[in-house]
Amino acid sequence: MPSATLLAAIDMQNVFAAADSPWRTPRFPDVVGPIRPLATAFRGDVVFTRFIAPTEPVGSWRPYYEQWPFALQPPDAPLWDVVDELADLAGRTVSAPTFSKWRQLSAELAPGGRLVLCGVSTDCCVLSTALEAADAGAEVVVVEDACAGLDDTTHAKALEIMDLYAPLVRVVDLAEALALAQGS
Repeated sequence: MPSATLLAAIDMQNVFAAADSPWRTPRFPDVVGPIRPLATAFRGDVVFTRFIAPTEPVGSWRPYYEQWPFALQPPDAPLWDVVDELADLAGRTVSAPTFSKWRQLSAELAPGGRLVLCGVSTDCCVLSTALEAADAGAEVVVVEDACAGLDDTTHAKALEIMDLYAPLVRVVDLAEALALAQGS
């Protein structure tokens, strides 16, 4: 049954956490801590997303994977796993070979529901998911201190861009997101 409020932990995967990964998000470790209480507070209304490579890249994804050939691995490759620190909370997962995870999450959220986003990276998959979900009519809440970008500057810019979409997208801190969980 779709949730009225859903927490989506975006792409908390080894590929973005590992120190030797070309896609490493430097502040990844900083958001693991805030995501744990969020996932606990939202209880069963939590979905973890996974970015995965397509079997065969098409269109604009061809040059993308020419730039990042290391990522052309099957969906069950360890680099796509949710990090060990959060794996116990990642019971429900959806996977997509796209930056936005809205299409997969939309089946989990009741029409007109609230989608609460955290994860990585603020300036790519979180941003893409937030804007597509808002366009589809979901109320979108982004938890700024439970997201990490490729660097502090792009993280701040992405939050600023999403804040421009208010009231369709709201940027909140962890305390406000936890309060929303209690009210849902």
